[in-house]
Amino acid sequence: MAGRFAPRTARPPLPHQAAPAARGTGADPSPAGRGTGLPPAARGTGTRPSPAGRCDDTPLTREWTPPGPLDLRLVLSPLRRGPADPTFRMAADGTFWRATRTPEGPGTLRVVARGDRIGAQAWGPGAEWLLAGLPTLLGADDDPDAFTPHHRLLALARHRRPGLRLLRTGLVMESLIPSILEQKVTTDEAYRAWRLLVRRYGTPAPGPTATLGLHVIPDARTWAMIPSWEWHKAGVDAKRSSTIMRAVRVARRLEEASTMPLPEATARLELIPGIGPWTSAETLQRSNGAPDAVTVGDYHLPGIVGHALADNRHASDEEMLALLTPYEGQRHRATRLILLSGRIPERRGPRMTPGNIAAL
Repeated sequence: MAGRFAPRTARPPLPHQAAPAARGTGADPSPAGRGTGLPPAARGTGTRPSPAGRCDDTPLTREWTPPGPLDLRLVLSPLRRGPADPTFRMAADGTFWRATRTPEGPGTLRVVARGDRIGAQAWGPGAEWLLAGLPTLLGADDDPDAFTPHHRLLALARHRRPGLRLLRTGLVMESLIPSILEQKVTTDEAYRAWRLLVRRYGTPAPGPTATLGLHVIPDARTWAMIPSWEWHKAGVDAKRSSTIMRAVRVARRLEEASTMPLPEATARLELIPGIGPWTSAETLQRSNGAPDAVTVGDYHLPGIVGHALADNRHASDEEMLALLTPYEGQRHRATRLILLSGRIPERRGPRMTPGNIAAL
């Protein structure tokens, strides 16, 4: 469920992260790097050096004033895949770092709140694209006023969290692959697999990121070339790795889903065997900022929603959807507000036992 976990402050870098990051300057030629619907890259407020004279340590900059309250932690937290996610960091000074693969190539984005304004810096070939899409990323296209609470709990949660906006990255594969890794396993197992695979097959993020250990995810070709034993060592079974292999082979077509309405985008993703309603919803919540992409098939969410709205901690998916009927069109926002309300049922049953196929 996007936004269930809030990012923690940065940890000291691991020993293998202390080496200076390699600097990549080429644009991404892979199919995964094309086909998104964000606007062409703008220059922001900085001056862009010519390609021949540009250094990765020279950032482009931009400032943006959001139309209302904006809480960076709430907005950006769905992008974090565990406290040691190699593509996302929250520094001790409250700045957020994000490394990603844009249609223009790898890029690093640094975002910080400055009063009522948002300051951003970006490095790498994808810097302009990242800065051009900054408002969209931070929820400029989201409409919180479209949500009408019908339960006191949700009304209070919205009142207490006025800075909540639903982000939109415009990038499908960067959310689809970790969502596939999270299928039918504990979050710790999925986070470990994501961390190991991105660090091994990704590239160091451009910019001053060596001490943060940031990495850009592999391109589609690199994902497709990962051998079966490396998936096994990362704890990823054949079913999930095969689903990722099928997805990266049509990465360009899947990226087109970022510009589609929710029903068409969902249908496009679920054409791939192994991608069902849970995975498509988890992806489109992030890539499309879809306010109605409710997560069904989740291990915990039906009980959380049932407990919050009907005092039924054993609710099924069908009962959860019935409770969310008044919020049709805004069901994802409703579930996020429920999670942020703090009304979570106490765990009484056994926890899911983590597996370790890498030891087999």
